[in-house]
Amino acid sequence: MENLKTWIEPLLEAQGCSLYDLEWDTKMKPPVLRVMIDREDGGVDLDLCAACSEEISKRLDETDEIPQEYMLEVCSPGAERELRTEKQIEAQVGKYVTVKMKEPVDGFHEVLAKLDEVSPEALKLSFFIKGRPKKLSVDRTNIALIKSAVKV
Repeated sequence: MENLKTWIEPLLEAQGCSLYDLEWDTKMKPPVLRVMIDREDGGVDLDLCAACSEEISKRLDETDEIPQEYMLEVCSPGAERELRTEKQIEAQVGKYVTVKMKEPVDGFHEVLAKLDEVSPEALKLSFFIKGRPKKLSVDRTNIALIKSAVKV
């Protein structure tokens, strides 16, 4: 997978997007090579997925890196997705996230909040409880899961 990433990433950058994740799904028959793409502005649409799929498919056909039968799927990771890297977390500053904690903080196990600040030690969050503003600092070691969120 690392070898695939080294040449997929530049192909995606040429299309104006980046690699969010790369999966080899063997639960499917035939197996699926799933390439999840992202854009800084969040604008992943079918046309972009199709263009990226075409470029990746050409390269896979040329190199024959996957000798067995498989399906290629190029898709968006979705609006509410797990933030896996520091870069992904930092890109959410000023936006909404859902944070699940290993241990409760001020009585909260999970919050939907605006991500105000990111530091190596903690995340600073703000949200409203019954119309009143609330601020919360969550230690990085206490985060079980952080996802981007859509607030409606």
